[in-house]
Amino acid sequence: MADNHASALRWCPLPDRAITRVHGPDAREFLQNVVTNDLDRLDGGRVLYAALLTPQGMYLHDFLMIESDEAILLDSERERQPDLARKLALYRLRSKATIEIDETLTVGVGFGAHAAQAMELDGARGRARTLDDGVVYVDPRSDELGIRACLPEARIAAFFAAAGFTESNGDDYDRERLAAGIPDGSRDLVIGRSYLLESNFDLLDGVSFSKGCYIGQENTARQRYRGTVRRRLARVAVTSGPVPAPGTAIRFGNRDVGTMRSSRDGEGLAHVRLALVTEAAEAGQELDCGDAKLRILTPIPEAPSAA
Repeated sequence: MADNHASALRWCPLPDRAITRVHGPDAREFLQNVVTNDLDRLDGGRVLYAALLTPQGMYLHDFLMIESDEAILLDSERERQPDLARKLALYRLRSKATIEIDETLTVGVGFGAHAAQAMELDGARGRARTLDDGVVYVDPRSDELGIRACLPEARIAAFFAAAGFTESNGDDYDRERLAAGIPDGSRDLVIGRSYLLESNFDLLDGVSFSKGCYIGQENTARQRYRGTVRRRLARVAVTSGPVPAPGTAIRFGNRDVGTMRSSRDGEGLAHVRLALVTEAAEAGQELDCGDAKLRILTPIPEAPSAA
C-alpha cells in the first residue's frame, strides 16, 4: 500500500464500538423491514449508515451496516449493544435470523489526507474492500471522517501501520468528527426523543425515502414531504466563556434556541431552532449558552446523491 502521505495519516482504536452479527437466511429481509436505510444498496463493496427508531419515528440506535462473510455486521455503541440486540429481537418474530455480538472483531478508524487512497479505496462514501479476516471501508456519513476497519484486535495495529498510519488517540478523532459536524450516537441524540431528520440523517445518507415501510417510517416521511423540520443539529464555536456542558440551554435574548450537545476544544454540536439561528445571524448577534457565547458554524454536511 502506498505511504506517500504517511506523515498526515493517523489511526486509533475505537473500544467504545461493538460489532453485532446478524445472520441466517432471513437476516437481510428482517433488517430491511425495521431499519431506516435500504439494504438493497448494501453489498460487499458498499457500507451503509442507518438507525432503529421508535414507532413514532424517534431515535433509538444508529449504526454502520457492513456485509461480510454471509452476515450483516452492525457497528454500534458498545455500552448500548445489549439494548440494540434486545430491540432487534423484539421485531425478529419468526424470521430465521440470529443476532449476536461478535467479540472476534474490533473497530479502528484512520483519518487524515488521502486515508482512503492509502487503503486502496477510491474515496467514495461507503466504499468497502473485503479482507481475509475483516473489512475496510470509507465512512458512509462523510468523506471527512476517513476510513474504518473491522478486524481481529491482534491484527488491527499492524494493518494500519502497514498502510502508513501513525497511532493516535480518540481525542484526535473526536476533533475530526466535530469538525465534520457528525453526531456521535447517544452523545448527541436523545434516546426516544430525537427525530431522525432533525439529527441530519437525511444529510448523512442514513435514511431512504424510497424503500417502503420500516419502523418509524410514517412520521419520518411526513416531516420530509411536509417540510416540517424546524430544528437541526449544527456545528457551533464557543467564542467566549467556558465550554458549556451537554444539555445546556441556548438562548437568543429571552427566547429558547436549543441545547448544547457534545464538544471539544471550543467546537461542538448543538440542536437549534433554524429560524432563530437565522435571525441572530442577520442581527449580527451571538447566542448565549450558560456563561458562554456561541457562534453557529456552517455549512452542515450536504445531502448525498441518490446513487
